[in-house]
Amino acid sequence: MIPLVSIIIPCFNEGNYISGILDNILQQDYRKEFLEVLVVDGMSSDGTQEIIRQYQERYPFIRLELNERQFVPFALNLGIRKSKGEVIAIMGSHAQYPPDYISSLVHALFELNADNVGGVCVATPAETTVRARAIAGALSSPFGVGNAMFRIGASKRMKVDTVTFGCYRRSVFDKIGLFDEELLRNQDDEFNGRLLKNSGVIYLIPEVRIVYYPRATIKGIRRMVYQYGLFKPLVAAKLGRPATLRQLVPPLFVLFLLSFLAGSFIHAIIRAVFLSVAGLYVLANFLFTLRICLRDHSFIQSLYLPWLFFLIHFSYGWGYLVGIVKFIILRKKVKLVKTSR
Repeated sequence: MIPLVSIIIPCFNEGNYISGILDNILQQDYRKEFLEVLVVDGMSSDGTQEIIRQYQERYPFIRLELNERQFVPFALNLGIRKSKGEVIAIMGSHAQYPPDYISSLVHALFELNADNVGGVCVATPAETTVRARAIAGALSSPFGVGNAMFRIGASKRMKVDTVTFGCYRRSVFDKIGLFDEELLRNQDDEFNGRLLKNSGVIYLIPEVRIVYYPRATIKGIRRMVYQYGLFKPLVAAKLGRPATLRQLVPPLFVLFLLSFLAGSFIHAIIRAVFLSVAGLYVLANFLFTLRICLRDHSFIQSLYLPWLFFLIHFSYGWGYLVGIVKFIILRKKVKLVKTSR
């Protein structure tokens, strides 16, 4: 029996990308009579909806749904409620997928008796610029993103705490509920953490490789990473614990920098500790920068990579600390204010 798969694509102002992802789905080797595609648009103003409607007219299994609340968790939940599939596959418009993406994940989902499976997300430059290549390199480096296996890859299938996008059994949502709509970021981390708390099983399928195009500007990366850090404490509070220990490293790094930098003006021992740890960080930064430059045969990336690594670590860590104060100590509610994404 071939299961019906519902593909959910949240989008907003993706006029430059939406045709690519829809063409990508049309090229999938999964039988189209067992597919439904729900493109959930957050009220785009750049012609995205018109493009989707053109596909909808030609391919009845593609549908446009309007997400008037605009943010991703609302789009995901709207799509799930409107869908009929036994399997729910979430896909992003800033990515390209292999032709056997859906069939491979569905097969793995049932073969492994898993609740959620996903592939490796290969960060690929969105532009041909040195800056864009450096951003992609930083976001696929263990020094940049830690041991997030769905970003750095693995040699074999393995149980993990989260995967990118996700291919879920529908029964999971019936059992533990939908995505948390208070989390404008990291809603998948909270959901997967909730899934694991309820004895769920998540597998990384490394032979399935997704080409992902991250933001091509340093400002965009800084904002994205800061927002990921900002909502992590709220995720931890909802789960009753941090989803992973790796997420605590950047805020501790920022706390160390700020406290020991201030203390270094007061006492020589504090100054020595600060300079020693800072020196080790600079050395590690240099080694990972060199590694990427050698791999890509592009030493000009060294103009960006050291700063990018620091920016990723500091922005995430600072966002995390702000999130603790804002959401945990002051207990402020999340405001649904529209921002560029």
